[in-house]
Amino acid sequence: MAEYRISGVWKDSNKVITHYAFHTVKGKTVTRASKKSKTDAIKLLEANGNSAVTWVWNYSTSFWKIGENVEVVNGSNGKYLRSDPDNTKTDNLANLINFDWIAP
Repeated sequence: MAEYRISGVWKDSNKVITHYAFHTVKGKTVTRASKKSKTDAIKLLEANGNSAVTWVWNYSTSFWKIGENVEVVNGSNGKYLRSDPDNTKTDNLANLINFDWIAP
């Protein structure tokens, strides 16, 4: 049973998310980002007891804040990760930091 935070994504040329920046919560600390493929991210969150939330950078406070719960969904094109659809675009997975230009 593990708790994760997702702070960013990598996208392909069609702007489809291919990888996620996963952080492991360890007590009161959080690890550095680890790049996980879509397949690995799905496996990780399907494991019994594992959970994840979006982790959003708050530019006003210069600090991270907890966003939405992330779940595995089985759509018409297969499984994918989705945050709670609450119409708050800033904390949805597609709007997290785009790490393509930071760490290929």
